[in-house]
Amino acid sequence: MSTVLETEELQALRKAVGALGKRYGRAYVDTVIAEGRHTDELWAEAGKLGYLGVNLPEEYGGGGGGMAELSIVLEELGAAGAPLLMMVVSPAICGTVIARFGTEEQKRQWLPGLAGGALTMAFGITEPDAGSNSHRITTTARRDGDDWLLTGRKVFVSGVDVADATLIVGRTEDARSGKLKPCLFIVPRDAPGFGRSPIEMELHAPEKQFELVLDDVRLPADALVGDEDAGLLQLFAGLNPERIMTAAFGIGMGRYALAKAVDYAGTRQVWKTPIGAHQAIAHPLAVANIELELARLMMQKAAALYDAGDDIGAGEAANMAKYAAGEACVKAVDQAVHTLGGNGLTREYGLASLITAARVARIAPVSREMILNYVSHQSLGLPKSY
Repeated sequence: MSTVLETEELQALRKAVGALGKRYGRAYVDTVIAEGRHTDELWAEAGKLGYLGVNLPEEYGGGGGGMAELSIVLEELGAAGAPLLMMVVSPAICGTVIARFGTEEQKRQWLPGLAGGALTMAFGITEPDAGSNSHRITTTARRDGDDWLLTGRKVFVSGVDVADATLIVGRTEDARSGKLKPCLFIVPRDAPGFGRSPIEMELHAPEKQFELVLDDVRLPADALVGDEDAGLLQLFAGLNPERIMTAAFGIGMGRYALAKAVDYAGTRQVWKTPIGAHQAIAHPLAVANIELELARLMMQKAAALYDAGDDIGAGEAANMAKYAAGEACVKAVDQAVHTLGGNGLTREYGLASLITAARVARIAPVSREMILNYVSHQSLGLPKSY
């Protein structure tokens, strides 16, 4: 894929991360999954090389870059078959929110560890009865003296078993209006009343999903991130990077599947020429490549706008990038499997498990239908249906 729009520094980063990803590759990830482990070795090396925190401030151990750099890291690891899903959560969402809105103490406590990979943070927003409607979140925080008491449930929270803490989206009551407003709290993994249980998934991935139960979890006053009255601003400051990184995840996976299919089509010979010479094989792969390139362009736009401080413009572009990447990823994986025929369903070639994994980019962190709702009324000015 072309990278001519990127600076020499970004191209060098892409090349270096690609080399790291290839040293581990899909075989490493499959072994980790089979053994019930996590991608600790790759995570540690990526952190040591400065890739995990490339978006975080230099004064706290990061690389001083932005989402342009971090999305490259995840995309290239994914293209090598070794994506790190927790990058979407730990440095992109949690690291960004703390860097932008955290207290000096919170920054010193968390950012160096998140940047170097020694600390990991999960992110809990989705609830059983709220789905994509963040206004229906029922996890509430109430004051008890100087402390907070947090109560509620969360579902589909990635990596809680490896995370040192979870950034929880709760709601507090506005003293003036009585209405509930979103707030963000850092909940340590060993906090009393903070329980977790795994959700059995069909996904072929090292990262596990969890349901969380918060039963009057007592937190000190400094567990609150940022201003109690600026919850939505802080929340969306983390959700835009989440969408950009989900796009990177999808593009990387799509590139990995497409490369496998192209290699197969270029060497598999049934008649006189390789099957890739036939347009019925070649053209769908060409379309997949075009759609992945287009998705990457929108992801680059979203990252550039976000890094420039244009949160509103980045919101539109990040949603579009996430939508485009999710569609391109699913189509690329499907076409790759189809190109290999029966071999596409074998463990030897390792593509069939991606059929399920590819749909993550369509469903999470927000469904494509909700993105279409966003574009309908935010970009096109059409009335809301809800």
